[in-house]
Amino acid sequence: MNKQPESTTVTEMGDGGPMGRALAEERLFLDGPQSRLAELKRAFRIFGEVIHGFRKLHFVGPCVTVFGSARFGEDHPYYDLGRRVGAELAKAGFTVMTGGGPGIMEAANRGAREVGGRSVGCNIVLPHEQAPNPYLDTFVDFKYFFVRKLMLAKYSYAFVALPGGFGTLDELYEIATLVQTRKMDLFPIVLCGQDFWRPMLDFLSASMIPEKTIDQSDIDRFILSDSPEEIAGRVREVAMRHFGLRKGPVAKPKWWLFE
Repeated sequence: MNKQPESTTVTEMGDGGPMGRALAEERLFLDGPQSRLAELKRAFRIFGEVIHGFRKLHFVGPCVTVFGSARFGEDHPYYDLGRRVGAELAKAGFTVMTGGGPGIMEAANRGAREVGGRSVGCNIVLPHEQAPNPYLDTFVDFKYFFVRKLMLAKYSYAFVALPGGFGTLDELYEIATLVQTRKMDLFPIVLCGQDFWRPMLDFLSASMIPEKTIDQSDIDRFILSDSPEEIAGRVREVAMRHFGLRKGPVAKPKWWLFE
């Protein structure tokens, strides 16, 4: 059965341009079964987006992904905090990867760029808020959220979550679930912005621990810090001690592979 109301039109999904078509495509993808041919074509488009992301990001170097809201302006304290976090991570030798948009994402990319570090964005096509910020050395546009989240996870040795909304929580809990289930190594997960994140940790302790839906170790895994220097130091220590990361040249593209 088609899940989408009959009254929904392409106009409601966006304008008739590339963004509108991208939004319409993703809605159709989540709209239940279509014809076999349509599903096959969509599978090839998704595969193409994955391969494009792999090829574009293969040479960005060891990353730390910074999550956070697109809605904070540069006069907001959390923007300043994100900017300082990005700078310290870059000085520690990491490429700063974000969702590529404004707000906290822009702040972290900006901080990295300002100290001569590398700055990468995985941008998502949205009807509002999400245009690539001007502080990116490399960016990739994605139509599918799940492909974008794969890229944000694949290339990083740590994850830093600053205050944000549903998208930030979605990204944070996906990483926490992957680590909890051992689908991902024990990469550091840092919560930056103690006043913002403390109520969430209190909820996890007060509601989920007693019901045994998570273990105490799942909460203890989060690193809570508002110090950009401490965050960068912890991330660097874990990356080098636990994962054997060493400073060195980033792999170079090969022309004969059209890279």
